[in-house]
Amino acid sequence: MNKERIEFHVADEPIVGDLYLPSGTGPHAAVIVGGPMTSVKEQVTGVYAQALAHRGLAALAIDHRHYGQSGGKPRQYENCHHKIQDLKAAVEFLANHPGIDANRLGAVGVCLGVGYVMWTSADNPRVKAIGAVVGYYRDVADMRSRDPAGFQAKVDQGISAREHYEKTGEVLTVPAVATSGDAAMTTPELLDYYGRRAAVPNYTNSFALMSREHFLPFDVQSAAPKIHAPVCMIHSEKALSPHWARKYHDTLSSPKAIHWLESAGQVDFYDNEELVNKASDILAKHLHASLA
Repeated sequence: MNKERIEFHVADEPIVGDLYLPSGTGPHAAVIVGGPMTSVKEQVTGVYAQALAHRGLAALAIDHRHYGQSGGKPRQYENCHHKIQDLKAAVEFLANHPGIDANRLGAVGVCLGVGYVMWTSADNPRVKAIGAVVGYYRDVADMRSRDPAGFQAKVDQGISAREHYEKTGEVLTVPAVATSGDAAMTTPELLDYYGRRAAVPNYTNSFALMSREHFLPFDVQSAAPKIHAPVCMIHSEKALSPHWARKYHDTLSSPKAIHWLESAGQVDFYDNEELVNKASDILAKHLHASLA
């Protein structure tokens, strides 16, 4: 396996990534890898990109705009529209890379990255296979119905923070992960991951409040009817919202399969070697068959 540092531009901002190439001569089948909110390429996406490269697939992990080594202001801005644009551009980058077969491209997502990958792949003829690991299949109608006032209050908080930024240039933030106070993620397993196990220098534990304008209404379920490529889903009963995973799987009309693995929770799929290997074996089998 070889790692190639790459760069391309979106909206005049540099996107920096790591392209993992399998051994042997190309051109190779390849995938983009989308990851959890606030994450960078040295964390989950890099783990799966390397695992897939070891299994004969080229895989690209990027720092999205506003994160890590890539450009874009404000920093730590979780803008779903920007992330989908970045991943679409990453697909085009792969299609034009001399070591990649432009006719054998796919996409893999983990956690919220599944949602970004699904919308990147929606009605996109470039993407011919999709893999989804413990996806956060957000059902906004369901979420809003449970607490309409609270849901809208957080959206309004994001709008207010964005207006404040436009007026003053100040980015209002909360921690990306913490177990007390306001934060984007609040579970102990996430704090242990981002605060200890994956606390790489390229990661910043911060979340721009203006992100909530876009993050809260970001719906993954509505992407399902627009997916035409074969989909391989991997989930756990103890991962995020298994009922939403089943709903998404049921709505898909493209060729599909869902595999259930045992886990302690969501986050051990990020870096537990046994689980990563099990998931990557399933993904590689699906991708090789679909991208043959």
